Amino acid sequence: MKIALLGYGRMGKAIEKIAVGRGHEIVAKIDKDTGLEGLETADVAINFSVPDAAVGNISEALNRSVPVVCGTTGWLEKVEDIKQLCGEKNSAFLYASNFSLGVNLFFELNKKLAKLMQGQFHYKALIDEIHHTQKLDAPSGTAITLAEGLIENSAYTNWKLDTEENNQLKITAQRIDDVPGTHTVFYESEVDTIEIKHTAHNRTGFALGAVVAAEWIVGKQGVFGMNDVLNIG
Repeated sequence: MKIALLGYGRMGKAIEKIAVGRGHEIVAKIDKDTGLEGLETADVAINFSVPDAAVGNISEALNRSVPVVCGTTGWLEKVEDIKQLCGEKNSAFLYASNFSLGVNLFFELNKKLAKLMQGQFHYKALIDEIHHTQKLDAPSGTAITLAEGLIENSAYTNWKLDTEENNQLKITAQRIDDVPGTHTVFYESEVDTIEIKHTAHNRTGFALGAVVAAEWIVGKQGVFGMNDVLNIG
């Protein structure tokens, strides 16, 4: 499989290592200082660019009928435009806030726990996330996905960053050197605390998941998520 990397930072390099190890070829490494050479020869593009470059990169690939797997967060106000373009080009687009298999299982566990906690109004929910200091958006896309899953199954109506309001789920975001990603969902009462946590030890799980998603999407048309790749949820 021929892969174009849209964004060649730490995640791009980690994906390259995994992809080559699985027998794939990197035909383009597109970053802020490069052109688009090689993009049209790719079977699939994997986007882990900075948020400001995501829409442009994805659009360039879809316009060339190259399916896109995207893990960049912080740009989703434009996601409907990308879905429309994907349909117009009869291509394929897959977005995930986190490609780790463990995190996607954690998403489902979070929903199940939220359902169990329905009606337990003496508990207050909270989501905390920790990432490396180079992460540009806050809260993380993973934290937002967790919040959405909890809100769907509770009396909360929305989420707020670092703010506690009625019917608003509070998310806290910390930035600490060399932390790949830690996400914790808390339910706190006066007498006890229930928590579930996912801790990433390195970026390998994210990179592997992105490559697996790229392998899966080739030859397909439509808009997908990791639940489709993993057949869960």
